[in-house]
Amino acid sequence: MKAIITILGLAFSLTVSAQTKQAYEKNVLEEFQADKFLAGGNLTDYDRLPRKALTPAPKGYEPYYMSHYGRHGARWLLNERDYTSPITTLRDAKKAGVLSAVGEKALARLEVIAKGARGHYGDLSPLGEKEHHGIGKRMAQNFPEIFKTPNILIDARSTTSVRSILSMIAECEELAQANPSARIHNEANEANMSYMNAPKDGLSRANEGKARPIQNEWSAKMRDPRRLMKVLFTDQDWVYMNVMPTTLMGSIYDIAVNQQIDDSNTELLDLFTVEELYRLWNGNNLYWYLNYANAPQTGNAMHWQQANLLRNIIETADTVTQTQATLRFGHDTVVLPIIALLELGGFNCSIDNLEELDTYFRSYQAVPYACNVQLVFYRPKKGKAGDILVKALFNENEVTMPVETNMYPYYKWADVKAYYEAKLKKQPKSPFPATQTQERQVPEFLRQMMNQNQ
Repeated sequence: MKAIITILGLAFSLTVSAQTKQAYEKNVLEEFQADKFLAGGNLTDYDRLPRKALTPAPKGYEPYYMSHYGRHGARWLLNERDYTSPITTLRDAKKAGVLSAVGEKALARLEVIAKGARGHYGDLSPLGEKEHHGIGKRMAQNFPEIFKTPNILIDARSTTSVRSILSMIAECEELAQANPSARIHNEANEANMSYMNAPKDGLSRANEGKARPIQNEWSAKMRDPRRLMKVLFTDQDWVYMNVMPTTLMGSIYDIAVNQQIDDSNTELLDLFTVEELYRLWNGNNLYWYLNYANAPQTGNAMHWQQANLLRNIIETADTVTQTQATLRFGHDTVVLPIIALLELGGFNCSIDNLEELDTYFRSYQAVPYACNVQLVFYRPKKGKAGDILVKALFNENEVTMPVETNMYPYYKWADVKAYYEAKLKKQPKSPFPATQTQERQVPEFLRQMMNQNQ
């Protein structure tokens, strides 16, 4: 196995090693035994993850600017078929008289969930709204020097996805409550999409085809539906003739792990053993790594699709002369590439041996609902001299950055900026033009709500 993590200096090396060990001190099975919902991967409730106390600012320094990108909160599954597909199969089995008592209970539960999801496909859930209210509240609590400054400018921008817009509004509502004088500007339009949710560049498109055969082979190896089929059905010959077992297993799994958006009922999760949940999650974990992280199997190319966002982060930070915040809201498909590109906390790991991937990379840590990056900038207090400093928070925990420092988690912004600018100059060239990103347009009632905050 080769794990490549950029490490500069002994102190930084020790910090990364300690942080990685601390983050993954338990193996995945142990974590799933403690909380089955972590098997949801990118469908995991943000608030299931631990948050640790933050390191006080260095003496003589104060925070004055936050640069942020966050994923929307918890949502319903994206399509009606995500809910109805397993129901159709189980109903057919019931008509044929081959559905077990356990299968009957599972069908009843699935029908209740599908009814509740009707008309909400892909929408932000109440849990998603709650997640972002919590993040906004903690922002104000953790950094009052920024967010409670009179008349602070908060520039909040979202992709055109409705669930992202509503996540932005929830967070901004909390910040407005903490500081009624805040001047909050909300925006969601196509003009910002080149960096808010960049379409796949030619480099990513050239390499994404490499992921499919690996993913298919991995999923075939990991998914074993035989035990579950015996639990759900009384006639395995009927199953053989009428059911796609791995598809049915995956469909029920998706619904089961996403139940944390509603009432966290584990009735469907209890259909699976912890080992089965691990194997199902493993496919989710591999998907995210191959398609959006610094994976050698896909040419170490996929995270470069968010180079425009990194440029925007640097350029915007350089314009800041007064206390303010830049908040960006979008998707997990942006968060994972940007943390890999920023090389935060070891998330740019390059793993050759995929059998050991979950030792270094876990999707429920990387891309849960509402996952977010906060870069917090510090300046010397009035009358003091010194460099501009920055620290990085990922999911509100302090993480390492790819330059030397003797005051972790704080780094000199000049060093960090120089590192990223040099990295961007080495961006691989794209052999094909970018594709277009399609999202739902902003409804008029949301535009009106946003305009009220401007």
